[in-house]
Amino acid sequence: MAQSLNVVAEPQEISSGVKAPTTIAEALADVLADTYMLTFKTHAYHWNVEGPLFYSIHNLTEGQYEDMFAAADELAERIRAVGQLAPMTMTDIRARAVIEDSVDSPTAGEMCETLAADHERVAHRLHALVKIAGEKNDPVTEDLATERSAFHEQAAWMLKALIAK
Repeated sequence: MAQSLNVVAEPQEISSGVKAPTTIAEALADVLADTYMLTFKTHAYHWNVEGPLFYSIHNLTEGQYEDMFAAADELAERIRAVGQLAPMTMTDIRARAVIEDSVDSPTAGEMCETLAADHERVAHRLHALVKIAGEKNDPVTEDLATERSAFHEQAAWMLKALIAK
């Protein structure tokens, strides 16, 4: 029994026709890092939003962080499916992410503006992943990145529409 607990995960060769699986995995890991950072930020704003739009923002952000939490698992499992290891430390997640922590207590409007901009950043990274996956003969990652990009684009639109002047 003790022997079975001493197995350490390592990259594997998966022969599915994907070219440069390490490149694909690195790009997926970057998106996974952004997803984790944005999930937490969205959840923290969800907990702390106040004001006349509380109910709308609270409900919108709940749906968004739940979607992103589930997506993190899909992204990590795709990394494993191309034979690579998913990130295992928060240090790695923070180093890879373009999503930054909040430095203060924003207003409800600032929360929506910040989250919308963050969703746009993630969508840009996903567009790059779509291109990389297409070039590396990886239609599965291409489809996943396209689906995730659509989510982030819609999230940005909804947050911007909520605070439109």
